Amino acid sequence: MEPSKETGCRAPEDPVLCINDCDFFGSAATMNMCSKCQKDMILLKQEHAKLTDASSKDVVHRSSSSDESKLALADGAVAFANLASQISQVKSKEGLKKCTSCRKRVGLTGFSCKCGDIFCAVHHYSDKHDYPFDYRNAGQNAIAKENPIIVAEKLSKI
Repeated sequence: MEPSKETGCRAPEDPVLCINDCDFFGSAATMNMCSKCQKDMILLKQEHAKLTDASSKDVVHRSSSSDESKLALADGAVAFANLASQISQVKSKEGLKKCTSCRKRVGLTGFSCKCGDIFCAVHHYSDKHDYPFDYRNAGQNAIAKENPIIVAEKLSKI
C-alpha cells in the first residue's frame, strides 16, 4: 500500500491563485480568494447591508404609496451596484501593476506604452508585444512638420 493511504493523509493540491488576480494564493475555504480580497468582500457586504437597512427604514418612515417605496428601494440598490462597480474599477487601476504580456509584477519599473498598457523590461519594446505603431513614418512626419521646405522665389533677369 501507499504511505498516504496508510496514514490517511492526502498530498496538498496545487496552489490556486486568487480569483481577483492579485498574485496571492486563495483557498477553497475563502472561495478561492486571498485573505485581503476576502476581507474587502466582507466589508463590502456589510456596507451593502447597512445601505439596504437605511433605505428600508427610509421607505417605512415615508407615508407615500407602496409604488414610490419600491422605486426608492430599487434606486438604492442601483446606486449601491454602481458604487460597488466604481470601487472595484478604481482598485483594479490603482492596484498591482503587471506586465500585460507575461503578467509579471512590475511595480515602479513598469514601462507605459502608447497603446495604454504597462510592460516589463523584456516586453516594453514595440516588436515584443506586437504594437502596430509605425515609429519610422511618425518620425519622418514629425521632422517634415518641424522643418518645412523653404523655396525662394526666382529672381527676374535684368
